[in-house]
Amino acid sequence: MAGRNYTFVTEFFLTAFTEHPEWGLPLFLLFLSFYLSTLLGNTGMIILIQKNRRLQTPMYFFLSHLSFVDICYSSVIIPQMLAVLWEHGTTISQVRCAAQFFLFTFFASIDCYLLAIMAYDRYVAVCQPLLYVTIMTEKARVGLVTGAYVAGFSSGFVRTVTAFTLSFCGSNEINFIFCDLPPLLKLVCGDSYIQEVVIIVFAIFVMPACIVVISVSYLFIIVAIMQIRSAGGRAKTFSTCTSHLTAVALFFGTLIFMYLRDNTDQSSEGDRVVSVFYTVVTPLLNPLIYSLRNKEVKEAIMKSLRRSKISGRP
Repeated sequence: MAGRNYTFVTEFFLTAFTEHPEWGLPLFLLFLSFYLSTLLGNTGMIILIQKNRRLQTPMYFFLSHLSFVDICYSSVIIPQMLAVLWEHGTTISQVRCAAQFFLFTFFASIDCYLLAIMAYDRYVAVCQPLLYVTIMTEKARVGLVTGAYVAGFSSGFVRTVTAFTLSFCGSNEINFIFCDLPPLLKLVCGDSYIQEVVIIVFAIFVMPACIVVISVSYLFIIVAIMQIRSAGGRAKTFSTCTSHLTAVALFFGTLIFMYLRDNTDQSSEGDRVVSVFYTVVTPLLNPLIYSLRNKEVKEAIMKSLRRSKISGRP
């Protein structure tokens, strides 16, 4: 390595779907409509939870924060993605790339922690219903959410500092829709073993740890449901968890496919499709999942619509 000349990279050129340039405008319009729908759906969910007294429960308190994080999460990525598609590639400085990576990691980590907290909430509601009110107090809810934000910040900060102390050289082209870790590691020159170990260790405190909490919570929930004698009672109890389980499967399924596999075998086009799913589609689907599969939310929406019709009459 000492005998080679390297051109060190100070800015990156983001490109996406260059194999199909004719897709640029249709994808731009599609992702723009997804982004606007994400903003509308998640903002509507937050307002609905704040205004409806029946939704002033711990589960919906956590859901309102999940909706807020989804808005921030998608806003970090999609505007940059739209710029890449509209301009057929865009240049981004290393500082801006680091800022985007930090914010993406920060909000994605909070998303993971909130889904784990919501699994714990369902465990308490199903397995310890008589103690639910005393366990899930307002102080406990605020403490859990604050812990999620602090842990997300810590993870994002350490991973960003560690990743961007690496030297990038050679081509500055990132054939990806935003500054993410797998495509960045392909541009690293020199030995990055220590930094990659640190990044992996902190990643373990996010995704695998949250998956363990969710899995253990639902293991206890399944055991509790199986002890209910009536089939109707089992179905009714399990229905309170289906929305959360669907959101967990969508979010963690794509993250596991993206990050918990060998980087050397990753296909750039396949990675872009997966990244689009968890950065664009999942934040869009979460409000739909919780509104279509949740009786209380559907009733709150219908009540709000009836009020708006009454107030709109002359």
